[in-house]
Amino acid sequence: MFTSRRIVIAAGAASLVACAAQAPSRQPAFGAAVSAEEIARWDISIPPSGAGLPAGSGTAKQGAAVYGAKCLACHGEKGAGKPADVLVGGIGSLATARPVRTVGSYWPYATTLFDYVRRAMPITNPLSLTDDEVYAVSAYVLFLNGIVAEDAVMNAQTLPQVKMPNRDGFVSDWAPRSRN
Repeated sequence: MFTSRRIVIAAGAASLVACAAQAPSRQPAFGAAVSAEEIARWDISIPPSGAGLPAGSGTAKQGAAVYGAKCLACHGEKGAGKPADVLVGGIGSLATARPVRTVGSYWPYATTLFDYVRRAMPITNPLSLTDDEVYAVSAYVLFLNGIVAEDAVMNAQTLPQVKMPNRDGFVSDWAPRSRN
């Protein structure tokens, strides 16, 4: 049995050596190098500073109409939830035994709201909202949480200025990025 184990090990080692000898000597060629310009077109992320926010604007009043048409079915009347997540409420509950994590209570930056809504909503048709619609829906959700006034205009200048209730509840690891 000891000898047969040596034979199996030797055969396995010989197989590995043979496979290594047949391996191609050059790397496979998959696609082409991506330019910095191409990456910039795909990088639509918005950091807390608001760098990269697009032109456009919206108010909560405008956002109520967009919300009713494109968000209500999933997030319920005035962000109450069902079948998707609750968007409103919970401010001050994070330190309790039953924290309610919503946009208003948990999210540290209003720019995160814009970023998420723009890239992921509505769930049935992501990236379909115009920049004005995203600003308006963001303003509406912030208004429902009592963070901005109903007539406050959200745009590339004002949105990063919004002080979220839980802004100091996180440690940022975003690298500094200049505003465009």
